[in-house]
Amino acid sequence: MTGEGALRCEFLGLMFDRWSAAAVAACVRNLADSETFSYVVTPNVDHIVQLFRTDDPEQVASYDHATLCVCDSRILQRLASWSGLDLPLVRGSDLTRDLLEDVLPSGKIAVVGGDAQFHREIALRYPDFGWQFHEPPMGVRHNAKARIAIAEFVEASGADVIFFVIGAPQSELVCSEILERGRARGVALCVGASLAFLTGAKTRAPLWMQRASLEWLFRLLSEPRRLWRRYLIDGPEIFMIWRRWQREKSARLSAASGSSLSGYE
Repeated sequence: MTGEGALRCEFLGLMFDRWSAAAVAACVRNLADSETFSYVVTPNVDHIVQLFRTDDPEQVASYDHATLCVCDSRILQRLASWSGLDLPLVRGSDLTRDLLEDVLPSGKIAVVGGDAQFHREIALRYPDFGWQFHEPPMGVRHNAKARIAIAEFVEASGADVIFFVIGAPQSELVCSEILERGRARGVALCVGASLAFLTGAKTRAPLWMQRASLEWLFRLLSEPRRLWRRYLIDGPEIFMIWRRWQREKSARLSAASGSSLSGYE
């Protein structure tokens, strides 16, 4: 990952880049001109819970291999603050909007995910870009042929920016595989529903709910059948994960302190 020293910190098992939203957007613009491939991950609470539950080393590695890893959750930001860490909030939805409306003047953009209607709407909304689309089947994570097809699409597209909207951990896993293949260029962003918010296919929570860390509640009420388990069963596990991380961090610090003191005995 890029960023060194004080610009990075370990939190809940991931190395986060502590860049401002403007700095991340500028970095993405630079990476878009590169002849090599890179990708950006934007972990939220759901991502962290998935990572702590998995025994798949490739899923964990897919975050480690990312060029940038930025916090996309006010809840994670608040937990980090309680741990004495300053973790800037870089929402994937805001980053996507800023790139398309302010940061990227033009260029070739590819989208992995979504249906034909969604593709038409996003292309009409942002006509200054050259758009290419790929609609993979469901179950990409366990479909090797589908993942190869995505990789070949990205490689053939020659796109400057590739938006992955197929959800986690599929997006991150495929990006890691594309990086390993070494045949693509540009920068990919794993940004979930960000493009759907721009087309109006999905509605973001009001600003006051976002600032109060209640965006999850708005989404739950908007899509209860699809999201009830994520927010009511899985999501609360983040507090146990955080407490465990806190205990382990304290134990490491105590052990390091004891080791240092033993040198004076």
